[in-house]
Amino acid sequence: MTPPPSDSPVGTLHILGVGPGDPELVTLRAARILGQAPAHAFFAKRGRTGHARSIAAPHLNPAAEELRFEYPYTTELSVEDSRYAEGMAAFYDSCAATLAGRLAAGQDVALLCEGDPFLYGSAMYLFDRLRPRFPVEVTPGITAMSGCWSRALAPMVHGDDILSVLPATMPAEELAAALGRCDAAVVMKLGRNLPKLRAVLDALGLTARALYAERGTMPGEVILPLAERDDSPAPYFSLVLVPGRQGAR
Repeated sequence: MTPPPSDSPVGTLHILGVGPGDPELVTLRAARILGQAPAHAFFAKRGRTGHARSIAAPHLNPAAEELRFEYPYTTELSVEDSRYAEGMAAFYDSCAATLAGRLAAGQDVALLCEGDPFLYGSAMYLFDRLRPRFPVEVTPGITAMSGCWSRALAPMVHGDDILSVLPATMPAEELAAALGRCDAAVVMKLGRNLPKLRAVLDALGLTARALYAERGTMPGEVILPLAERDDSPAPYFSLVLVPGRQGAR
């Protein structure tokens, strides 16, 4: 798309972190922008409302235009399938083009993202595409991990403890090596990887202090010792906390 002339007024893309789930954990800044924005956009799975949209609902400008970006895939294709990467790239290109049309016309747009936008957030892919051409402002959000460890009453790091954030999709050997290099960890993207993670934690002697958190700060929240959780697939909004060495004393 051709950029607008340099003297044309353009809109600002506001990328908003709306927090881990509880609408009361939306920041004052994000709530203010949501209440004023003439348009807001959000990602959603097919047939779903969209998690970020649900969180932001109490704060939205009721007169705003709503732009729904529906993911082309959920579990239909493996992420290792080349068609997945191609399809998602085309999807993000299309989303960026939609936002570019509004921004080029001088309209501000709020792009909603659960948690913090720059931590495993889909908003980053639109940021990469639009930042070279339009003004972008990013409002940080409370992360899912901090929401979960607060609800679990689990202090994570003390003193010079090292915290690692790891995806459970890593091969077991790499996951074990990464956990061995840190004092505390947050393991995300559990899904069907829970048995693998449990085996790694067992081998490292970490299972006793690991906590399982699901839908932290949201209705239906579940927080319990990992040892009490079965190996059935974990839902999307779940993670494992391994508090630091001093927190285990």
